[in-house]
Amino acid sequence: MKVLIAGCGDLGTEVGLRFAALGHRVVGLRRNAAVLPAGIEGQSVDLSAHKPVVPADTEIVIVAIAAGNPSPAVYRAAYVDGLQNLLDALDEAGVTPRRVLLVSSTAVYDVSDESWVDEQTPANPRPGTDAILLEAERMLHARIPAAVVFRLSGIYGPGRERLITQVRSGRTTASASARHTNRIHRDDAAAAIVHLMLREEAPATLYLGVDSAPVRGGEVLAFLAEELGLPAPKPEAPGAPGTTTAAPTRPVLRDSQRGGDKRLRNHLLLGTGFTFSYPTYREGYRAVLAGRGIRHP
Repeated sequence: MKVLIAGCGDLGTEVGLRFAALGHRVVGLRRNAAVLPAGIEGQSVDLSAHKPVVPADTEIVIVAIAAGNPSPAVYRAAYVDGLQNLLDALDEAGVTPRRVLLVSSTAVYDVSDESWVDEQTPANPRPGTDAILLEAERMLHARIPAAVVFRLSGIYGPGRERLITQVRSGRTTASASARHTNRIHRDDAAAAIVHLMLREEAPATLYLGVDSAPVRGGEVLAFLAEELGLPAPKPEAPGAPGTTTAAPTRPVLRDSQRGGDKRLRNHLLLGTGFTFSYPTYREGYRAVLAGRGIRHP
């Protein structure tokens, strides 16, 4: 089976390697295809400006485009223009894939009241980059109604150690009222994509990609400190008047989707028979701390 992956960064490359390991032929699109590993046939193309060459026998298309920076202009070029160029190329080549999947984000849910969110929750993105993601999703479904949108929460995994580095510094703070964070390990995200594309039953048109443990950010910091043999982060408190010591570093919990406070459910994904290798942050971060896996360029 021929698989086309548009956007072979860390996640897209991992997806491609998993398809290749199962014996499928994989073609990967990215600006510099020379860095792709063996097993993925590379095609260098800037999808925001050019249409790719689509192999005539393509059966599965994965769109895992990533914006180079969080500006609305860059997001539009990547997610809207890039997707449109890919879809136009499919049409012009007369290729009708058996399945198409777009990697999107749970950032399209602007929820701040700790409520539970699933596939039935209406998307309500904030203006800007989040709204552009929803625009791309809607464009895909307008042209390919059966396509799958896979909204991922924050991805962590090999090489994504900023939070660990902050805990190691000893200058993070934790608050009992810290908002909930939602995450998925890179390997589980890739495995879920392969699972949805290859299962015999047709997938739904929308899934949330998130592990089974929404958790307050302070709990993650405390867990990492314990695993590293360090004291738990101190509760956040106002600095004493006249102090000259450096202020604690506020942890960057990238798995909390651009603010807000929501808890994401993965029941629909689990209902397909998918099994997580890292069902919670505990298993996942232990694997990261053990140096398991690599981050693809």
